[in-house]
Amino acid sequence: MKTYTPKMSEVKKRWFVVDAKNKILGRLATKVATILLGKNKPLFTPHLDVGDYVIVINADRVILSGKKQNIKTYYRYTGYPGGLKSVTFSKYLKEKPEELFIHAVKGMLPHNRLGRKMLSKLFVYKGDKHPHQAQKPEVLKS
Repeated sequence: MKTYTPKMSEVKKRWFVVDAKNKILGRLATKVATILLGKNKPLFTPHLDVGDYVIVINADRVILSGKKQNIKTYYRYTGYPGGLKSVTFSKYLKEKPEELFIHAVKGMLPHNRLGRKMLSKLFVYKGDKHPHQAQKPEVLKS
């Protein structure tokens, strides 16, 4: 008995569109990461990119549960002494909602070349319009 490994020519890539309006950030990010990884398919293979494309609209309308809206803080370090920068969730959501959602999904993907390739199949938009109508994306029920 041999283990079956799918070939990339056998994998059919689909497009999904997700509306983030009034959805909790972490719960929605896990669903999106699962689709990008391809874990929702029976052909899932950890070392191949078998995932689908995901379009997220209304990224500026995502929410957090409880009081985290004003308490949650994101940190980054510039590399210089005293270069620790911090920004709260509410400010980050106003300024760069697309990057906020990508940041949440990126942490749920593999931290290697394959993860970067999977992340390139994620398209996040601030409003409810997107330029991917030609791909005929399916609406993802959440």
